Amino acid sequence: MLTDGEISLRALEPIDVDTLYSWENDPRLWSVGVTLAPYSRKQLWDYINNYDGDIFSAKQLRLMIDLRTQGGLTTIGTLDLYDFDAANSRCAIGILIAEPWQKQGHGTSAINLAEQYCRETLSLHQLYSIAGEENTASCRLFAKAGFKICGRLKSWLRRAYRYSDAYIYQKFL
Repeated sequence: MLTDGEISLRALEPIDVDTLYSWENDPRLWSVGVTLAPYSRKQLWDYINNYDGDIFSAKQLRLMIDLRTQGGLTTIGTLDLYDFDAANSRCAIGILIAEPWQKQGHGTSAINLAEQYCRETLSLHQLYSIAGEENTASCRLFAKAGFKICGRLKSWLRRAYRYSDAYIYQKFL
């Protein structure tokens, strides 16, 4: 487990199925990800039970974000490393912090832990993320975490009958 004493990043566990079910099936979150339809508990159960946590073979790694509280650990989000490219020492990063825990610095802490893991364990050179220009929370989070805008993708995201631009954020480790 990766931890800074307050935030921990850990592997998926079967106990996470209901948490993922609520997040993956929240239509308010679909516009910031790639989900367009609900998932069943069975689909998520199968995903967790068949999950390959080897980033080198699966080219992705999903980590759950836990917060240490007086009552123990509370799962507050998820962090994805995806489009893993070992040859070029880079991968993309995506993060979800559940609404009650947003704007408290937990996202920045989780990204910092992921950066440390990517730098020290995976020997990556850089991380990047794509965030829609209308996703101001993600744009602020990546800027706060030291990512820089290195490009703008025109008409990148479709929202109903219109398109919006997205920014590419990049950070060298």
